[in-house]
Amino acid sequence: MSRTMRILASLVVIAIVAVALGVFIIRGPGPLDFAGGTKVALADYRAGKPTGVPARLEKANLVERGEYLAKAADCMVCHTSPGGKDYSGGLGFKLPFGTLYSTNITPDKETGIGNYSDQDFLDAVQRGKRHDGARLYPAMPYTSYTYMSDEDVLAVKAYLFSLPAVRAKPPENTLSFPFNQRWAMMFWSAVFNPDTRFAPDTSKSPEWNRGAYLAEALAHCGECHTPRNLGFALDNRKKFAGAITAGWQAFNISSDKATGLGNWRDEDLIAYLSLGHAPGHGAASGPMGEAVDHSFSQFAPEDVRSIVAYLRSVPPVPSPDLPATTAPVAPASHKDGVTADAHGKKVFASACASCHGWSGESPVSPMATLTGTWTVNDPAATNVAQIVLSGTKRHTPDGALSMPAFGSAYTDDEIAAVANYVTARFGTKGSKLTAKDVAELREQTAD
Repeated sequence: MSRTMRILASLVVIAIVAVALGVFIIRGPGPLDFAGGTKVALADYRAGKPTGVPARLEKANLVERGEYLAKAADCMVCHTSPGGKDYSGGLGFKLPFGTLYSTNITPDKETGIGNYSDQDFLDAVQRGKRHDGARLYPAMPYTSYTYMSDEDVLAVKAYLFSLPAVRAKPPENTLSFPFNQRWAMMFWSAVFNPDTRFAPDTSKSPEWNRGAYLAEALAHCGECHTPRNLGFALDNRKKFAGAITAGWQAFNISSDKATGLGNWRDEDLIAYLSLGHAPGHGAASGPMGEAVDHSFSQFAPEDVRSIVAYLRSVPPVPSPDLPATTAPVAPASHKDGVTADAHGKKVFASACASCHGWSGESPVSPMATLTGTWTVNDPAATNVAQIVLSGTKRHTPDGALSMPAFGSAYTDDEIAAVANYVTARFGTKGSKLTAKDVAELREQTAD
């Protein structure tokens, strides 16, 4: 080999190594790498079965098992548009570079998945590859679903195929170039989708492994609660540290004692996941409220406990933008405490005080109590503004109060003012939202 060829070969090797190193740095660890134990293939695990359905459904038929798993995977929420039929798609996800619409996953053969074979469905769920070979965008969380067992994926398919076929074609996506180039997703997937099934950790308990499977593969908690890296994939170096998702703040659910779940009692975590409310921690709203109503509240009690056991093991990651502690109860009289923001106070008095109270402890329902919640203690006030804009529509538990949306009743300036007042009165630090900030939050909310 000539000297020139040797130099060129060396440069090629250096380039390959550099690219590989860059990919490794960007991609980072997998969602379960923090555990560090010995992983085995699911077939070789002898301490139980972490995948599948809970014990009470083990002898149920395939469709019934698939129904449980589809609810655990929260399929309906993303594949149902407001006013649309279940699973018929059309829900819009507003992104900085356009709007992406969810697909119809009913068994309709023309507009749904009626022509999908078992392998087609496995490819879509675990690999992000459509029946026609086109690539799915990772708004469909196949990088989490890839950890689902084939058996569970096909059970979900059996359930979906048992539903009525709905002829409904979602609107066309409005993604700008280059994000509208689906073919490019094959390279994204090659880097960020491990395309591997869940492997139990023999150093952990059966309960932990069940919780890991539920949280990572089915409930895909990281898709909302883990920040994104430069490639818009999950950055598990900051696992469960909190992130903005669909215009809402998904708070820290790592084991950090100050800004995560480290100081929550097991009973509180179980109540929050099962009912969407825990005393002293507030009520779930926005995307988390939907996840509780349509997914977590449908879990068997032992599955909820398994998730809690798993969450306890996630390394603590602090959220520096949140206070170390939440604020105490505010004064009972509106004349005491924060009184400076007259504009925000006026809005609060007319629209909010009757349910939430001037102290932050609701005279109507514990679910409307503001004291102790991260929502009012977050100085960004993202969720405060979003709740005022969109309201809350809760279905669990029975008799839960819903809050009306005030987005059409109040201007962006008024919503910013009341959000700033609420965080100052009931939180540790008042926010500084502007009308422009509220307008941007409106734009980030899904259609």
